[in-house]
Amino acid sequence: MKQEVFLADDYSPAEDELFMNDKQVEYFRRKLLNWKAELIEDSRDTIEALQDGTRNIPDVNDRASEETDRALELRTRDRARKLVSKIEAALRRIDEGEFGYCSVTGEPISLKRLDARPIATMSLEAQEKHERREKVHRDD
Repeated sequence: MKQEVFLADDYSPAEDELFMNDKQVEYFRRKLLNWKAELIEDSRDTIEALQDGTRNIPDVNDRASEETDRALELRTRDRARKLVSKIEAALRRIDEGEFGYCSVTGEPISLKRLDARPIATMSLEAQEKHERREKVHRDD
């Protein structure tokens, strides 16, 4: 059983600490769990709004506008769903002790990058290299 890690409310990972120490791991676990909870709550709100919004709108332009809004909302929800699965993958990496390390090089991902994008699986350098390769293949 894992021991509870005390984390001050104002804690922020620092470069001068041991990388992915218990406090940093707990910090990112909480950040990911909070983000996931927000996305799920937003999804619930959307579903309720979409269910409430099913009404007969006589004006064709108003109906078209409403359908466009709904389609946009559904696309946003789909992106959120994909994000939730990336968050869950990051939480699994935390459990497996692999969180914070580049999946390509094995090197630590910068704390600044992880704080901005805690679902990151690659260091900035590896990500940029990956995107350049992808662009070259797309342009063929």
